[in-house]
Amino acid sequence: MYNFEFVKPSTLDEAVKALANEDAQALAGGQTLIPTMKQRLNQPGTLVSLLGIADLVGVSAEGGTLTIKGATNHATVMKEAASSFPALAYLASRIGDPAVRNRGTIGGSLANNDPSACYPAAAMACQATIVTNTREIAADDYFQGMFATALDEGEIVTAVRFPIPEAACYIKFEQPASRFPLTGVFVAKYGDRVGVGVTGASNDGVFRWKEAEEALAGTFSADAISGLSVPSDDMISDLHGSAEYRAHLTKVLTGRAVAGCQ
Repeated sequence: MYNFEFVKPSTLDEAVKALANEDAQALAGGQTLIPTMKQRLNQPGTLVSLLGIADLVGVSAEGGTLTIKGATNHATVMKEAASSFPALAYLASRIGDPAVRNRGTIGGSLANNDPSACYPAAAMACQATIVTNTREIAADDYFQGMFATALDEGEIVTAVRFPIPEAACYIKFEQPASRFPLTGVFVAKYGDRVGVGVTGASNDGVFRWKEAEEALAGTFSADAISGLSVPSDDMISDLHGSAEYRAHLTKVLTGRAVAGCQ
């Protein structure tokens, strides 16, 4: 590790002001940031903690929308979303282990946009809105590739708004050591559409499998995607699984998630 300044503001305005300083970086749960700092892959001069800002914590459901504040940890999502959006609560319950779930936050996950993070698949499938201190960003516009988002320098994820689906299911094939999904699929069924968000599989990060969405909108059954295939050209290939394997998993897990919705 190395020397850095640590700032813990009590309001969002104070956090924004602190982040305006050169080499300052927001710290939410730190589940990704701290390990990268230990490896010196990331060396901010100042860490600005968001965990002391009461306005950034909480879960509420109203008018068919679930709103989760940016500094809300996974364990809280798991508990507070259980009645209104059980599939998202289940997703949160499967992230890491209890220590990770009690420290990591939804805003930190979305801001980092790890290619194997779970929340981005739900955000894409549900066409969620990512709210920041300056604007609102549709999920399709927010995620811009592996570890890349539409966030500007110093911009903070303050909340995420999920339209609550009629039915939804998240299925992931875990890498046993890390518990990250080798591939994960979130399926969300609405009255006029179906969303399919895929994480852990693509070199371009999270994506929507639009061909499956169109097929499932016509007939919401695993049989509807039986004739489809997922191209492996842009899939991740590593020691855990080949590109072709991840493409195959995407289809298999989509079918299982559809079955889990019923």
